[in-house]
Amino acid sequence: MASIFTRIINREIPGQIVAEDNNYIAFLDIMPLQHGHTLVVPKQEIDYIYDLDDQTLAGLHVFSKKVASAIKKATGCKRIGVAVLGLEVPHAHIHLVPMNAMSDVNFSNPKLKPTAKELSEMAEKIKRYL
Repeated sequence: MASIFTRIINREIPGQIVAEDNNYIAFLDIMPLQHGHTLVVPKQEIDYIYDLDDQTLAGLHVFSKKVASAIKKATGCKRIGVAVLGLEVPHAHIHLVPMNAMSDVNFSNPKLKPTAKELSEMAEKIKRYL
């Protein structure tokens, strides 16, 4: 069965996509740690990030760098925290989390519950900087 990320990639379920090319896609986390929290995913469905071939892994990081820059400008945060957890969805991905303090990237913190409108507005804001 396809991962939830593959279903977003295939447009089977909605996602607030902020960037995409032939190999990668970035979309907002629907239960973010911070507004602008974005997931960056290779389109190829591989469970574990270090099972990606070297070219795909490197490309994922270069693509993430562009997205991180846009998130930073859109949110006005000090930095973008980067996390690879890999247990919640069996599809390699990187979390990009706007941060002003170390605690902003604590995954045990309560998640935000933005409305569909808030997610859409944030996605459009990020896209303006790509």
